[in-house]
Amino acid sequence: MAHPTGKALILLGDGLGDRPVADLGGKTPLEAAQTPNLDRLAALGECGLMDPIRPGVPAGSDTAHLSMLGYNPYESYTGRGPLEALGVGMDVRRGDLAFRCNFATVEPQPDGSLLIVDRRAGRIAEGTAELAAAVNALPPMDGVQFILRESIEHRAALLMRGDGLDACVSDADPHAEGAAVAVVEGRTEAAQRTAGTLNAWVRKTYEALDEHPVNVQRRAAGLKPANIILPRGCGVAPHLKPFSEQWGVRGALVVEVGLIKGLGRYLDMTVADVPGATGGYDTDEIALAKATLEALHEHEFVLCNLKSPDLAGHDGNAEAKVRCCAQLDRLVGHVLDHVDLEATAIAVAGDHSTPVSVRDHSGDPLPLAIAGQGVRTDAVAAFGERPCATGGLGRIVGHDLLSVLMNLIGAAEKYGA
Repeated sequence: MAHPTGKALILLGDGLGDRPVADLGGKTPLEAAQTPNLDRLAALGECGLMDPIRPGVPAGSDTAHLSMLGYNPYESYTGRGPLEALGVGMDVRRGDLAFRCNFATVEPQPDGSLLIVDRRAGRIAEGTAELAAAVNALPPMDGVQFILRESIEHRAALLMRGDGLDACVSDADPHAEGAAVAVVEGRTEAAQRTAGTLNAWVRKTYEALDEHPVNVQRRAAGLKPANIILPRGCGVAPHLKPFSEQWGVRGALVVEVGLIKGLGRYLDMTVADVPGATGGYDTDEIALAKATLEALHEHEFVLCNLKSPDLAGHDGNAEAKVRCCAQLDRLVGHVLDHVDLEATAIAVAGDHSTPVSVRDHSGDPLPLAIAGQGVRTDAVAAFGERPCATGGLGRIVGHDLLSVLMNLIGAAEKYGA
């Protein structure tokens, strides 16, 4: 086993990558933002582009983080739902089906269907615990117990617990506003029975929530009601080697959303809870930076993720994404001002691209800069999609990033004689 001579750190802007925006003078939001600290790190280090999974493949946050933590997502990914569930503290048992969910806004139609008005219920931030309690009061259906747990804003996780369940089911969430709630379908006979039970439960959540006092108050305040639960991303618990066994170093995560917290718990990593880290536009990026530095005292590897750039990308709001890039810059600046670069290798990137013109994840590569211990600097002096493309790292895939960092800090094992 190699003995590291330093420590490694990954700082991520969630959904950071983007495309040129006409309203920003043809620059990306990152290129348009004032980012003196990111530029300082780029000038101190070596830059390039990174494809989180492989070129042109839009990555989910879960598969991107799996890849960057050194696990092949094509071999180890079993669905997002179990990660979301464990991330919010749910007891995921063998045989459970786990889903990620949204509190969403729907309107009934004359044909009996439910039309999705807002998949995120106006990014509801209050009252979801009461709504989840109302849903959890529903009786079991077909012998299946449904357990819902609220997460940050509109997000939630769901467990289906019972005999004969099959995870090969589609999503109730059509992933689009203006569409009807999708009919869940199954690919096997058992999955078809599972889908039928899930469809009935989704309808019951609407009946339980539409006139709930929280939603009565939201309508009175001119807000969208959170009147249905939309499950998606069904999966079962994965079998993953703990991070410390995979890499021979102690690892920690400083992240804001339950999904990535759940992944860290599956990998037996330390997962920090950071007061003020809301996962929203109003998050405290300096609190994240301080928590990252604290975790670095006790661990050889830390990954920190700032969620807000992804929100702006999904909202299609270029100006908001510029501001979120400045948030990331302040986070990076605080870390740079308080870390020993001679004993630390720092990588800054995104987990995936969420262009404001797409309003969803895309397969565009991400800017990447690595500075600190053992790094050979190049001529890049600014951090952005196009400046980094000229750097000495070239273009790598996310699965290689941790190997690069472990090599820099002396924790990589020799391959061969």
